[in-house]
Amino acid sequence: MMTYDEALEFWYGRINYEVRSALPADLKLERMRALLHFVGDPQEQFRIIHVTGTKGKGSTSAMVASVLQAAGYRVGLFTSPHLSDVRERMRVDGRPITHEELAARMGEVAPHVLRMEASAGKWPTPTFFEIGTALGFLHFCRRRCDVAIVEVGLGGRFDSTNVCRPIATVITNVGYDHMAQLGNTLEAIAYQKAGIIKRRVPVVSGVLHEGARLVVERTAEEMDAPIYQLDRTFRSEAVLGTCAASRGTVEPTLLNFQGSGHPWPRLQLGLMGQHQATNASLAVALMDVLRNQGMPITEYAVAAGLASARWPGRFEIVGQRPLVILDAAHNVPSAEALAHTLRQCIVGLRGRKRLLFAVSSDKQYVEMLRILGHEFERIYLCRYGNNPRCVPPEKLAEVMETVAPHTERSLHATSEEAWRIARAEAAPEDLICVTGSLFLVGELRPLLVGEA
Repeated sequence: MMTYDEALEFWYGRINYEVRSALPADLKLERMRALLHFVGDPQEQFRIIHVTGTKGKGSTSAMVASVLQAAGYRVGLFTSPHLSDVRERMRVDGRPITHEELAARMGEVAPHVLRMEASAGKWPTPTFFEIGTALGFLHFCRRRCDVAIVEVGLGGRFDSTNVCRPIATVITNVGYDHMAQLGNTLEAIAYQKAGIIKRRVPVVSGVLHEGARLVVERTAEEMDAPIYQLDRTFRSEAVLGTCAASRGTVEPTLLNFQGSGHPWPRLQLGLMGQHQATNASLAVALMDVLRNQGMPITEYAVAAGLASARWPGRFEIVGQRPLVILDAAHNVPSAEALAHTLRQCIVGLRGRKRLLFAVSSDKQYVEMLRILGHEFERIYLCRYGNNPRCVPPEKLAEVMETVAPHTERSLHATSEEAWRIARAEAAPEDLICVTGSLFLVGELRPLLVGEA
């Protein structure tokens, strides 16, 4: 039997496209189907809700899981990447897989991975993410989950998770990200996202761009899949919550939802910002779909689940005086959402806004810095870990010379160094935001939460 350390060593010994970006030719489903077949096709043993999108798919998945748990179901949640601990990727009722469980599940999966690696090319070698997907499905099966919310890792059509047969799919809004793999137009990206739509399986869509929306509509029509669309089938209005910077008090965001079914009461959200209200509206629309399929979900469960939903690293306030916010914005739509949320939801800020920023090389970091460079008075450019995808701070400084030449900036070899200097320079009335990458937020979060 494997130990936990042996399981991690085996897992991290496989190719990891979160460290080295995948090429389009790397994205295939044959090896995923083969691996799952070898371990008994555990994904067939529970109901699945499949979620994709450029921005908000993790938050939406977390809200859906919270609501279904409040409704009394045993709920699995599969997300990626993780912030601080790889075990966060697979949770049951909000709790990450334990060390012992992960070691046991890897003990079931590893022999079949070795079998595939020794097949002399009959099967391609499983990747880090594919092994993680198999672990997640197997864990949900062994824990006898009633339903699992499964977040796509990359795109949708050729993502490892797209071997499942869901009872419903969700596509959050579409924007520019992973263009080397998914295409350089919103229509091309939407085509990849829409690849999770299955024949006659309902899809809830938050895609707003006209061309991308039409791609999703056409795919749903081809698959004879009922489609429920934001601003068409259902609508929502938000009363945005605020954080009083001087006192640190938070007023929650409220959601008014209007769907094709019965009227919903005003709902309180546990997550802040207009984008989270939009994500919540997709979750509520999904609950109508699931109730139509015969799943008992009360209004109380929806209200309780949305109010209690938490998703670390998404406009997460982890410190006061100075106000410290962690936000894993890692693409242009997320950077725009962060900028809007700061303007709309932070009130009474009397000090300076400071930003810690690191980013991966496959992101549109020039546009991200163009957006964020004018929101902050000082930016601390740094890097996360030893990941080769991280853009060197020196290159980010060159970009800022063009997109935000008047913004103060400094360069730092590590994220911890950047944090220590930013914290020392910040006055109690200031705001410090950490953003640009999930890897950066995940690296700093244990330190910052420990200091709170």
